[in-house]
Amino acid sequence: MKFLKTLGAIALLAASQFTHAQAWPAKNVTWIVPFAAGGPTDAMARDIADKVSRQLGQPVIIENTPGAGGTIGAAKAAKAPADGYTFLVGHMGYMGAGPALYKKLSYDPVKDFEAVFRFPDTPLVMLVGKNSPYKNAGELVAAAKAQPGKINFSNAGVGSTSHLIAALFAARAGIDVTQVAYKGAAPAINDLIGGQVDAMFDQSNTALPQVQGGRLNAIALTSLTAMPQQYPNVPPLADKTLPGFEAATWYGLYAPKGTAKDIVQKMHQSYLKALADKAWTERMAGQGIHLLPEAQYAPDAFAKHTAAEVERWRKVVRDAKIQLD
Repeated sequence: MKFLKTLGAIALLAASQFTHAQAWPAKNVTWIVPFAAGGPTDAMARDIADKVSRQLGQPVIIENTPGAGGTIGAAKAAKAPADGYTFLVGHMGYMGAGPALYKKLSYDPVKDFEAVFRFPDTPLVMLVGKNSPYKNAGELVAAAKAQPGKINFSNAGVGSTSHLIAALFAARAGIDVTQVAYKGAAPAINDLIGGQVDAMFDQSNTALPQVQGGRLNAIALTSLTAMPQQYPNVPPLADKTLPGFEAATWYGLYAPKGTAKDIVQKMHQSYLKALADKAWTERMAGQGIHLLPEAQYAPDAFAKHTAAEVERWRKVVRDAKIQLD
C-alpha cells in the first residue's frame, strides 16, 4: 500500500510540473545580466530579449546585477528558484574562465545551471595602430620571437576577454608578450591609437567603428572563417599563422539547475523563432556578430560547449598565471 501511495505521489508531482510547464510563462520573465546597463553584454541581451519576449507572449525584464566580473549576478541566478521565471545571461568570462580565475566561486557553471541557448558569437580582431610596422599577425609573431617580452598588448583589465584571448594567442604562438591592463576597453584602445602599446584584441563588433574610421588597422580575426563584409582582406589567424586557432566572446542563456525541461525547450524554441527574422540576423552579422549553425544554439550543445570552455580556460589561466583573488 505504501508503495502505491509513493507511486501516486510521484505521478501527482509529475503531473503538476507538466501542467506548470504547459502554462508557462504566466507572468514577466527576468533575465539577470551581471554587468551594468549600456555595455555590450547588456545591449545584446536586451536586443535578444525583445525578440524572444514577442514569441513568448510575456515581457522579458532585464535585471542588471554588476560586480566582481559578473560573478555576483551569476551567483544570484544560481540561487534563484528553478520555476522558469529567472534566467542568467552568461558570458565566457564568468561562465567559462570564472572557475580558473577565482579561487572561491560560489557557483559552478556546469553543475548549477541548465543551458538554454547560445547567442551568436562575437569573434575578436587583432588591432594595431595606423603607423604600426606590423601588417599581419605573422610579422608580429616573428617580432615577438626575436624580442621576447617587448611586444605590448593592451587589454580591458585582468581577466577580461581581451586579456584571456591575448594569453591564448601567445601560448599557441609560443611567444612571450607583455600584457598591459587598463580599467576598461576605451582607455586600452585610446593608448593603442596613440601608439603607447603595440596591439590589442577587441570584439569584432566594438572594434568595427575604429577600423572603419581609419584610427586602427585590423590584421587578424579569431574566427575560423573570414568576415569579408565587415573586415575585407583581414584573414583569420587559423589561415596561416596559427592553424586551427578559434576563439570568440560567447554568450548564452542559462536557467537555475532543476528548471523543467519543457520550460527550457519553450524558451529555446522561442529563440529559434526569433532567429527566423532574417532582417534581424543580417543586422547582427553586419555589426560583426557571427551567426552559428542552428544545432550549436541547442541546450545540449550549449551545455557541452560550456563544459569544454571551463576546461580550456583552466589551462590557459594556469599557464599564464592569471589570478583575480
